Amino acid sequence: MFGLIGHLTSLEHAQAVAHKLGYPEYGNQGLDFWCSAPPQIIDDITVKSITGQTIQGKYVESCFLPEMLSQKRIKTAIRKILNAMACAQKNNIEITALGGFSSIIFENFNLKQNKQVRGVELDFSHFTTGNTHTAYIICRQVEAASQAIGIDLAQATVAVCGATGDIGSGVCRWLDRKTNVQELLLIARNQERLQNLQNELGRGKILSLEEALPLADIVVWVASMPRGIDIGEIPLKNPCLLIDGGYPKNLDTKIQQPGVHILKGGIVEHSLDIDWKIMEIVEMDSPDRQLFACFAEGMLLEFEKWHTNFSWGRNQITVEKMEKIGAVSIKHGFKPYLLKTGN
Repeated sequence: MFGLIGHLTSLEHAQAVAHKLGYPEYGNQGLDFWCSAPPQIIDDITVKSITGQTIQGKYVESCFLPEMLSQKRIKTAIRKILNAMACAQKNNIEITALGGFSSIIFENFNLKQNKQVRGVELDFSHFTTGNTHTAYIICRQVEAASQAIGIDLAQATVAVCGATGDIGSGVCRWLDRKTNVQELLLIARNQERLQNLQNELGRGKILSLEEALPLADIVVWVASMPRGIDIGEIPLKNPCLLIDGGYPKNLDTKIQQPGVHILKGGIVEHSLDIDWKIMEIVEMDSPDRQLFACFAEGMLLEFEKWHTNFSWGRNQITVEKMEKIGAVSIKHGFKPYLLKTGN
């Protein structure tokens, strides 16, 4: 059995979803209540592969909200993720994917030091961030969508915002080795990590966001939005492909410029309907078939019986592992979400 640990995008979103799912005791409460709310298993999932296999899974709502990332509540955020992991393990889930901010909190705050959670000793080998599959899908989206709107990768400049993160560094490695992209622009906050990535790749220009975006034919966004910066005020090329790999995916509300094609990054479409209700809650265009690539990684590991932390640790994503998870993604009927005709 596989598990998915997720969360909602805001307190307002959480309150609305709680009412929709029949939890008025959650929907009528403020942030303090949500800070104390325990994780809940709120969905049973059935997924069929085009190979004929069928697997079962559960969705664990962590009751974490992004508002808990403030300095005042960061300990609450950490506790939420650890409690959700303990909930998955207590329910004998063999491989669980950490979605949204779950994996970011785990890695940024080094939660592997917190193995003991309310009487449960966490076995981290049964958890995956899903970031390898996400990086692979984003790269395939870059390749397909650029061709669809007439951008030649051989002559293109690609800016990766969040280049030193787990997903961002994986994307950079793929673009460097698997495509003939002309120029890579590397954007991140930590200059030492940027320099290390540049040295590893043997290429790439380190630029600020304001310097890089006007030069880019393609922007891969896998970072949190810097405070005080209005990305909508930065002029972009026409045409320009922007892959929104963040969560929530809201760059289309921030950028209204001619010729800018915005694609939801890290989203996959399955060839068959999935029996679940959770994707309706996050308002996917086709909730029976569309999902986050990190969640799909958990499904793929269950299909293959790879009950191991396939994606784990900062900057450990290799091109070889991306190819490996990509092959089984295709095998079981998943494909990248792409620009729709007329975009």
